[in-house]
Amino acid sequence: MKESEKLRIDKYLWAIRIFKTRSLATEACKAGKVKLNGQNVKPSYVVKVGEVYHIQKGIEKKVILVTGLLDKRVDAKTAVTYYEDHTPVEETYGYKSMFHAPVLKRDRGTGRPTKKDRREIDELKGDLWEESED
Repeated sequence: MKESEKLRIDKYLWAIRIFKTRSLATEACKAGKVKLNGQNVKPSYVVKVGEVYHIQKGIEKKVILVTGLLDKRVDAKTAVTYYEDHTPVEETYGYKSMFHAPVLKRDRGTGRPTKKDRREIDELKGDLWEESED
């Protein structure tokens, strides 16, 4: 990409593989999920090298520093060379640990849990969350 060309934030986020489609990147910008210095960024905002963006994608939060401009979508190995991930470690591990928590299942046909069942489930969940935070 030439230095004189301008690159939109939605196209950049799609090219570095933060979002699966460009329309998802555009929607995230419109919804206020992409921020620069605490301010929402419009999809047409021009990206500059050295800027730090805070991106929220579902429950996942990312902090990225732009190290290079990329206007075409490339493979993941190449894409990571165009930004640095500055996401705090505690947020990264907190997000990943949610997927490793045990899933509680009830037998089919047992009906809705009673009030006593619900208390036991809540107590068990409380114990599991306390263990996972350690």
